[in-house]
Amino acid sequence: MTRQRRPMRRVGDLLPEAARALGLEEELRLARATSTFAAILAERAPALAGSARLVRVSGASVIVEVDHPLIGQEVHLRSTELLEALAAAPGGVRAVEIRTVVSRG
Repeated sequence: MTRQRRPMRRVGDLLPEAARALGLEEELRLARATSTFAAILAERAPALAGSARLVRVSGASVIVEVDHPLIGQEVHLRSTELLEALAAAPGGVRAVEIRTVVSRG
């Protein structure tokens, strides 16, 4: 008796389905947005890359944690550019504003 093999699928294509089945869609969405935002910063604003992190998506806002208030000001000044890039990128999200919070650590 020969078994017919199913066609191979990429793991990345299976993740959304698995996340939905496990009730982890929001966590996957946040993880993708976080990774995408980090890549955007590395490409468009390398000086900010290690000092600013997307930590939450809240409605039409993305919350970015920064290490210093001056970094927050720079993120705010570049927010239009960053939001456009985030909306256009695979794994990104559409938002209308970036809110920054200064880390306590």
